[in-house]
Amino acid sequence: MRIGVIGTGRIGTIHANTLSRHREVGSLILTDADAARAQGLAHRLGETAAPGVEEIFRWGVDAVVITTATSAHAELIGRAARSGLPVFCEKPIALDLPGSLAAIAEVEAAGTVLQMGFQRRFDAGYTGAREAVRSGRLGRLHTVRALTSDQAPPDAAWLPLSGGLYRDTLVHDFDVLRWVTGREVTDVYAAGSDAGPRMFREAGDVDTAAALLTLDDGTLATLTATRMNGAGYDVRMELAGERDQIVVGLDDRTPIASTEPTGPPAADKPWTGFLERFGPAYEAELNAFVEVVRGERANPCDGREALQALRIAEACERSRRERRPVHLAEIAGGSPPSVA
Repeated sequence: MRIGVIGTGRIGTIHANTLSRHREVGSLILTDADAARAQGLAHRLGETAAPGVEEIFRWGVDAVVITTATSAHAELIGRAARSGLPVFCEKPIALDLPGSLAAIAEVEAAGTVLQMGFQRRFDAGYTGAREAVRSGRLGRLHTVRALTSDQAPPDAAWLPLSGGLYRDTLVHDFDVLRWVTGREVTDVYAAGSDAGPRMFREAGDVDTAAALLTLDDGTLATLTATRMNGAGYDVRMELAGERDQIVVGLDDRTPIASTEPTGPPAADKPWTGFLERFGPAYEAELNAFVEVVRGERANPCDGREALQALRIAEACERSRRERRPVHLAEIAGGSPPSVA
């Protein structure tokens, strides 16, 4: 199998390393807007660098992995679909719903595969939570509490391109909330704070956000995110039911300290970022993509699944800006897929 990797930044480098080691992948063709970066990675891996995207398609590949800037995702997904190629793409499909819907339509018209990069679906903790909920261990689920806290903010230049805290960060929580619970979001109420560094206000974004979501069975979910969690990178999900309560992301590296006299000590080596925290999950999702391309398993996260997470993010952003509850029915792209 020959795979083209478009984009060799941080996550593209990780994915290229995973694929280069895979026993079912014979070779890679790498390309990047920074040609020297692609050539350097290709040299280190013993793979081939291409001058540009044109060569990826002209030289012939069996599948494409897209890890470019978000602005290029939709066009590249469409081009791969028209070429009959299966695609793995980092989230999001696009930063807006029309772009996402257009790319999905091209994939569906071509009958090809689009697997989206929501790596939390491959994390052991979230997988265990899904199994606990689906098995009935928790009883009726009544409350979910989730958070994503970055240790340090991204570069100021990235913020205007990110789509905002709901679309860039909390979209992972929205996706995994649906995946773990098997339920759909019906209503959201969201708020945000830009009281931190001025660069967030200049980008029209917030550095901290919160949202209250109502699921279609009445379960309430609260989700928070921040770019300014100096203690470390913190991603957790607590699920409380009438019979039991569990938590994802609580271990000896969780950057939280107890004030109780008998509480656990603070982490000696707290998580520093998503690449470290979710390293095994990133590898597992690429292994799954190879299996999808080989026809050995169903697509674990297609474009329609990613669209639903983006719809929730859009609803939250609208709620924050307009200071009101928003029904998901107000957001285009409804009729979600089954998450059971």
